[in-house]
Amino acid sequence: MTRTEAYLIFNALRLVGPVKVRKLREVFGEVEKLCGMPTAKVAGVDGVGQAVAESIRGWEKSFDLAGELKRMADLKLQVVDCEDPLYPPLLREIHDPPMVLYYRGDIQAVQGACLGIVGTREATGYGIELAKKLGYQLAYAGVGVISGLARGIDTAAHQGALAAKGRTAGVLGCSMDQMYPAENRSLAEKIVEEGGCVMSEFCLGTAPDRQTFPMRNRIVSGLSKGVLVIEAARASGAMITAKQALEQGRQVFAVPGRIDHPQSGGCHQLLKEGARLVESVEDVLAEFEFLIPPGEMPTPTRPEGHLGEEEKKVLEGLGREEMHLDVLTRKCGLPSRVVSATLLKLELKHRVRQMPGKYFTRID
Repeated sequence: MTRTEAYLIFNALRLVGPVKVRKLREVFGEVEKLCGMPTAKVAGVDGVGQAVAESIRGWEKSFDLAGELKRMADLKLQVVDCEDPLYPPLLREIHDPPMVLYYRGDIQAVQGACLGIVGTREATGYGIELAKKLGYQLAYAGVGVISGLARGIDTAAHQGALAAKGRTAGVLGCSMDQMYPAENRSLAEKIVEEGGCVMSEFCLGTAPDRQTFPMRNRIVSGLSKGVLVIEAARASGAMITAKQALEQGRQVFAVPGRIDHPQSGGCHQLLKEGARLVESVEDVLAEFEFLIPPGEMPTPTRPEGHLGEEEKKVLEGLGREEMHLDVLTRKCGLPSRVVSATLLKLELKHRVRQMPGKYFTRID
């Protein structure tokens, strides 16, 4: 049995967690030796107990290792255990780091400076646009964007990072063969295709539930130097992520919203409790100068002045007068989603300005 196979086994046993396995490693050394160890010897370790020891000894009754490995191969999944050099170093520092990470894509996408962006699934148009814009600007500046591939704010943050051709990673609240929500399957594929990463700690066949999401959230914050909350109710998963971030010693950022909107309540509570106020990406990047050691600040993904073919086409179509989005879309002959994404890029490059009523005008 290999070390990674042993971790896959322990990860699947409900009574065994990363904290108990760490204690066992400290006592007995190599983790792959634990499965064949006498029950009494394992049970004698402080904080482990008889039930856990029996669970480890009889692991074959509850987990099909050979079947798991075959399914992983069929799905083209990779796995990294917590002792592997490829395991994200920042995540390893938390109290209960996942024993394994199943993933697709490039695990290096979560190395270096990363920020978690989280928020409500029931986001307003304001929240969606802000998440896209900040996701884009952070990724453009070289900061990896980590989120949970959920509806709403998570989806928008990933989309913004992808538009900037930057790093982004999605952490699932279910196993890699489940994909929740199902409509984000194409987004997950796009993240992998663009050099990002989609990951989960859950053994295959694990459906999302009330327990898996908080577990997922600790990974989002654990991979990040800080967590930015955009639109969250006072009782929400995003607030759980913020709390976990504080417990992990991470910086928490929050965007203010309307005082009469319930989805602003969580952000305002965080701001009252000392979260960093974010009005622009500069507020985050300024704080990152203190969070990241000298010489490790990220660099932009590409030159600020570079314009792609779609950006040039949209600028040419826009001309020198104010133009409605629908008119511009027809004039350019591009899909509406492409025109919208391209206008966002041009706005962030200070080449266009959005006016009230979905009208746009050139700046240059």
